[in-house]
Amino acid sequence: MGEKADIPDRDEGAVIRAGAVLAQAVGRWTSGVEQADTAIPELRFYRRERPSEPCVCMVEPSVALVVQGAKRALLGGDAYTYDIRRFLITSLDLGATMHVVQASVEQPYLGLALKLDLRLVAEMMVRRGLPPAAPPCERGMVLGQSTATLLDAFQRLVNLLDEPESIPVLAPLIQREIHYRLLSSDQGGRLWQIASVGSQGHRIARAIDWLKAHYAQPLRIDDLAAYAQMSASSFHHHFRQLTAMSPLQFQKWLRLNEARRLMLAGEADVSSAAFRVGYESPSQFSREYSRLFGAPPRQDVARLRERLRRQPAEKLSGGSV
Repeated sequence: MGEKADIPDRDEGAVIRAGAVLAQAVGRWTSGVEQADTAIPELRFYRRERPSEPCVCMVEPSVALVVQGAKRALLGGDAYTYDIRRFLITSLDLGATMHVVQASVEQPYLGLALKLDLRLVAEMMVRRGLPPAAPPCERGMVLGQSTATLLDAFQRLVNLLDEPESIPVLAPLIQREIHYRLLSSDQGGRLWQIASVGSQGHRIARAIDWLKAHYAQPLRIDDLAAYAQMSASSFHHHFRQLTAMSPLQFQKWLRLNEARRLMLAGEADVSSAAFRVGYESPSQFSREYSRLFGAPPRQDVARLRERLRRQPAEKLSGGSV
């Protein structure tokens, strides 16, 4: 599949103005760094002054906004390019490739991500009554149309960073509003799908949680399907539909990324990292590592360490959005 079609924006002027205000705030908090955690644990800022190389990373359930520049996520054969007019919802943990496509020193890429609380989504669903008709089980990543009201809620959340004493009381209220705005957006149905207990999306999310906790163990699809309370054929189909990977490919992706983290942190060499994440053959591990990351383990880790030396603020793996 190719690039997703543009999403029409019925109030583009208000969105652009709200985005400009947010860009000033994010620019201030990211001055001199490429990533900034905040006093609000679920909120993170990003900055790039030039387009970036594609980066393989785990994207957790979150909403990502670009307030200046543009970024692209690749999931399977689909590309999701987002900017101030479009936000990105990731409704379950996904392995994706991300890269900044529009940035310069004069106009840096500026973005923010807020981790989603799917339990809060489920609670709101109950309060609002029965959900709308469930959408088809599609990718767990989707573009939505930005609105001035959504950006205004994010602005008020960011403003709290200047009054940290108010964060414990007011941040949960504003985050609740943001979840409500997302549920009311053109892509709210995707969140309904994942948060609805018993839905296909919810069952796949449970299976992903199991894989994340047990990635080094041998995997039997029938057992994982039973854990998700689905038939093996239905489980395999919906897992691939949502994640763009088979369960075995997803497990392999988790193993290789954990091995990369272990080697980068100096906790293991190539052979010990391979065994620790569940591989029995270091040669097979090296082949599959090279296929995913584009270079053998030692060469890739040396390259990452050099990047880290030159750009200490950069996060080289994890949920970069």
